[in-house]
Amino acid sequence: MNKKLQVTKYVIADVLSAMLAWGLFFIYRKNQENISFFNDYKLILEDVNLYKGLIFIPIFWEILYLMTGTYRKIYRKSRLKELEQTFIISIIGVLIIFFALILDDFIITYKKYYQSFLVLFSLHFLITYSLRLIITSRTAYKIHNKIIGFNTIIVGSHSNAVNTFNDIENQVESSGNKFVGYVSVNGNGSSPLSNYLPYLGNYRTLKSIIKEKNIEEVIISIEENEHKLIESIITALEDSEVVIKITPDIQDILLGSVKMSAIFQAPLILISPDLMPAWQMSLKRLMDIVISLFVLIFLSPFIVIIAAIIKLTSKGPIFYSHERIGLKGKPFTMHKFRSMYTDAENGTPMLSCKNDPRITPFGRFMRKVRIDEIPQFYNVLKGNMSIVGPRPERQYFINEIMKRAPHYRLLHKVKPGITSWGQVKFGYAENVDQMIERLKYDLLYIENMSLATDIKILLYTIIIIVQGRGK
Repeated sequence: MNKKLQVTKYVIADVLSAMLAWGLFFIYRKNQENISFFNDYKLILEDVNLYKGLIFIPIFWEILYLMTGTYRKIYRKSRLKELEQTFIISIIGVLIIFFALILDDFIITYKKYYQSFLVLFSLHFLITYSLRLIITSRTAYKIHNKIIGFNTIIVGSHSNAVNTFNDIENQVESSGNKFVGYVSVNGNGSSPLSNYLPYLGNYRTLKSIIKEKNIEEVIISIEENEHKLIESIITALEDSEVVIKITPDIQDILLGSVKMSAIFQAPLILISPDLMPAWQMSLKRLMDIVISLFVLIFLSPFIVIIAAIIKLTSKGPIFYSHERIGLKGKPFTMHKFRSMYTDAENGTPMLSCKNDPRITPFGRFMRKVRIDEIPQFYNVLKGNMSIVGPRPERQYFINEIMKRAPHYRLLHKVKPGITSWGQVKFGYAENVDQMIERLKYDLLYIENMSLATDIKILLYTIIIIVQGRGK
């Protein structure tokens, strides 16, 4: 499947829709000024505002669509869901255009204002969704008829896996799964599913199989006595941008875990790789940039004073820079104000503790009110970190944690942060045991990621700083 071509189709359709809707609306507005298109078309066509709109209005809509994730998962669009999303985005976009460009255009009655809004909204929504519906319907037809599909593997090899495979293969309308093979949980290639699909290996090699076979979807269909391994299987998949589905049992169905997206598809529990809606991710990044710029610009005199105090009270550099592990396990250099004496850590890495003699007197104050973290706003601007997210750790301590809590790798699904739920609830960890204890709060954050959660964590962090309760 050519995703770039598919995205291009939608972008072209959306640009043409925006241009056509604006052009028709412009004619409607001129008609309100008693300028008839049929009688005065030259006057309308010579108006420079028409052409400004034809250029800049589509650009505005494309920015809005990109921020709301319209072109993500381009082959997995539901026509009903797209109707809802196009409707909502059209309302938001038309409101912005209306109040930015049209409200002060010329004085008319309130009734005319409402009419203008409804006309612009109706034109944009109907034209945009009509063209999208054509593209989406053609794509759905190809998926349902197995012309195109998603490379899929099954995790499991016995009766449940065989039943799941047959259920999906015998659907009235295909869900687009193109089975490449299966991996076992316990055992080898001599299993019931081997009569239908090739054996690709053990679930521990999932990451390399996904990369080699270009897998887009993983269906976990294991036996009841193997359910204890689900956590290990999902952890093995955490770095992969794949859609994960799990065959449910009757308890899952009764608890409402199974959400159907199509009438004829097999019932499966969907575990989406998306932790937040695309529009919230865009706003989260925007919030990171705005707050970081504010801190670094408006607190610059304060930053200079801190730097001077550090330099005057202890020998050594002002900043402490060290490698940490970030999003998708990639290393980056994190910056802090130096709060310890130079050469405080030689040989084996060590965590700080209460009354740590390595910490300078001013460094102890900085840690208490968290001002040693200010340089990390530079990391946020660069995109290495976010303001809210699990605290980044060194590879040495990650290796130690992973020996006892392999699900720590799930934290690498998001950018590390300056502050976090674990930081607010638990504070700085002094040893690996405390790191593992704090881990549960960071996992809870990932499972409940939202802008509202980020704002709440920020507010609690400010309270801790004001009260000087940091450690």
